[in-house]
Amino acid sequence: MAKMKKLYLTLNPHGGQQKGPKLLKQILPVLEAANLDLTIIETTFAGHANELAHQLDFDGYDGMIVIGGDGTMHEVVNGMLTRPDKKQLSIGLIPGGTGNSFMHDLELMNPIDAAKAIIGGNTRKIDVAEVKINHVTKYAFNIIGWGLVTDVGRRAENWRWLGEARYTLLSIFEVMRFKPRTASLILDDQKIIDDFTFIIACNTMYTGKGMKMAPRAKLDDGLMDIVVVRHGPSRLKLLTMLPQVYDGSHINSPLLEYYQVSEFSLIPERDEILNIDGEVIGSTPIHVKMIPAAFQIFS
Repeated sequence: MAKMKKLYLTLNPHGGQQKGPKLLKQILPVLEAANLDLTIIETTFAGHANELAHQLDFDGYDGMIVIGGDGTMHEVVNGMLTRPDKKQLSIGLIPGGTGNSFMHDLELMNPIDAAKAIIGGNTRKIDVAEVKINHVTKYAFNIIGWGLVTDVGRRAENWRWLGEARYTLLSIFEVMRFKPRTASLILDDQKIIDDFTFIIACNTMYTGKGMKMAPRAKLDDGLMDIVVVRHGPSRLKLLTMLPQVYDGSHINSPLLEYYQVSEFSLIPERDEILNIDGEVIGSTPIHVKMIPAAFQIFS
C-alpha cells in the first residue's frame, strides 16, 4: 500500500469575498478522495503565510498547498527561501488571486486542475530572482516593475471593486499622466543611461490579469526577461500598444526593447518604490541576480 501523502494547506479565511473557504470547499473532496493527510492552517494576518513557510516543522511532510494569488505565493517563497534550516517542501498553488500570473504560465487556472496536479505528484524546479534592496534581500518569482507599471499596481490596490478591468483602465489613466524617470540600467555588462517610461523584469510570461508581458519568458531558463520602454513615444502610441500586451505582440513594436539577462541593476536618479510580484514594496536602487532551480512546485 502506497504511503499516504502528508501536506500542509494554508488559506486566508477573510480575504477577497472569502474566496479561500469557497475554494477549499471546492477542492477538498478531490484531495480527500486521493487519501491525502492534510494539516489545514488559516492565516490570520498579513505576512502570516511567510511566517508559516519560514517556521513550520517540515519533517514528515511532502508538500505545502497554498490557496491564494501571486501575493500569497510571494510570501510563501520568501518565507521558505530564508529558512535557517534550508529545508523546502514542494509548493502546490490553488489559484485564488486576481491575476494568478504564475498559474497562467503553468496553464493551471482551474482550481480543480491545480488540485489534481498536486495529487499527481509531478514537480518541477522554478527559478527565482534575488533582489538586493539596500541591505535587504527579497525573492521574486514573477515580476519586478518600476515606473508606469508600478504606478498602475499601486493604484490597483485601491480600485479592487472594479475587478479584472482595473488593470486596463488604470493603465490608460497612467499613460495619460505618465512622467519620464531618469535612470541607469545595467543588463549583464551593458549599461544604459536614459529617461524611461517603465522597466519590467519578468520570470513569468504573464502579469496583471492575462497580460502576456514577456512571451519568451520561461520559469526555468535561468534568465529574467526585461521589457524596457524609454521616454519618447507619444501617449497615443503607448495607448495603441496597450491591447497588444494581451497576446504578446507588443514585443514586435519599435517602442520597446526586450532583453534576456541573468543579472541586472537599476539605479534611478530619484529612488522610488517597486512592484515585486504584484506587491508594491521596496525601493530602488536594486541589484537582481537569477537563482536557477531555487524552489519546487507541483505541476
